[in-house]
Amino acid sequence: MNISTKGRYALRMLIDLAEHQNAGYISLKEIAARQNISKKYLEQIVPLFHNSGMLKANRGPKGGYMLAMLPEKYTVGDILQLTEGSLSLAPDADPDPTDCGQDTDLAMLPIWQGLSRVIKEYLDGITLQDILDQLQDHYMNNYMI
Repeated sequence: MNISTKGRYALRMLIDLAEHQNAGYISLKEIAARQNISKKYLEQIVPLFHNSGMLKANRGPKGGYMLAMLPEKYTVGDILQLTEGSLSLAPDADPDPTDCGQDTDLAMLPIWQGLSRVIKEYLDGITLQDILDQLQDHYMNNYMI
């Protein structure tokens, strides 16, 4: 499994929105500058999340985007599923096992399905709030005088 740039940037964008959720609507220009991501690239990602109801949008001079729900409602698994599609490790781990074609592929199917299930459970167990909490702990533990 390889997470694409789209998936990584989507996570960074949503983490940024979660970090700044008390600031109201955030422009893509601000997110792009903070995350060092092209605004054009973010413009390609935003519709996925806006159309799915994960983001709220506001047009105009004070416009931008914000999370539609609390950060604890967004899982890394949901975010990556939206950007990457299937998170399965093997192309034949999702469909009906009779479509595999070869006995060796059929024999390996339970392994790939099990591994895909473990990865999905792991990613579904991490929320944006968990990431924010880890970031806060990191900054608190790296305080210097």
